[in-house]
Amino acid sequence: MQEKALIALHPLLALAPFAADGSGDSGFEGPSINDFFPLPVLFAGTPFELNRVLLIRLLVVVVLVLFLWLGTRSWKVVPTRGQAAMEFVIGFVRQGIVIDTLGEKAGKRFMPLLMTIFFLTLGLNLTGTIPGLQIPSTGLIGQALIMAVISYVTFIYAGIREHRFRFFRNALWIPGVPIFIKPVIAVLEFLSTFIVRPVTLTLRLTMNMVAGHMLLALCFLATNFFFVTVLAGGNGLGLLGIGTLAFGTAFTVLEIFVGALQAYVFTILTAIYIQMALADEH
Repeated sequence: MQEKALIALHPLLALAPFAADGSGDSGFEGPSINDFFPLPVLFAGTPFELNRVLLIRLLVVVVLVLFLWLGTRSWKVVPTRGQAAMEFVIGFVRQGIVIDTLGEKAGKRFMPLLMTIFFLTLGLNLTGTIPGLQIPSTGLIGQALIMAVISYVTFIYAGIREHRFRFFRNALWIPGVPIFIKPVIAVLEFLSTFIVRPVTLTLRLTMNMVAGHMLLALCFLATNFFFVTVLAGGNGLGLLGIGTLAFGTAFTVLEIFVGALQAYVFTILTAIYIQMALADEH
């Protein structure tokens, strides 16, 4: 789907892709799930094929590395405004998520992983609201699945390292439960702990990002249609584009909040799963 920007009308209209033929005067065309599967941009037909979504992921990684490196390389005793903002964000993840959930000792062990999960998820989520990028690559289930598998492997590793293979007994054979229903509870605990957790982590993130992208694309496609096709054709109904533009702007703010919230939820759930694996009984 070819994309153009109506910057003269409003910068956020860069979020609105035009019709497939690039004309802008064809009929209204709504958003499609195909937005998440763009054509190759580089190295087409090779194992290193890159499309727009993969390029955005690489860009996010580079930007995050530069942001964290430049933001933390020269901290001073009396912080500047930029340093204070950086300290707040890092401190929120370090203390508010990692240390408060895992404690000081275990928190230090898993700090790099949880920091990476938070900032990477946040960066990939927010690309859906940035003109010129305008797609959250976490809306592709593969990205969320990889991070969910990492979370899954980490909490199982933490449990086995802490309790050896008693970890599985502690997780499935719940003390205090009547013996005749323990096998049933064990099956339910197995499904809940080892099957449902990675699935829910994956689907929660993916579905939220897909829904947000579709909503934004619908609003800005409608704005483009009303302004460029209807209003330009002399039909006063094109003024409805003012309403769709207002809704699109409001939903953009909401999507920024949802992107940050989903990064927090994914990270805190990973920390909670690790904490439960480390506990003597869970």
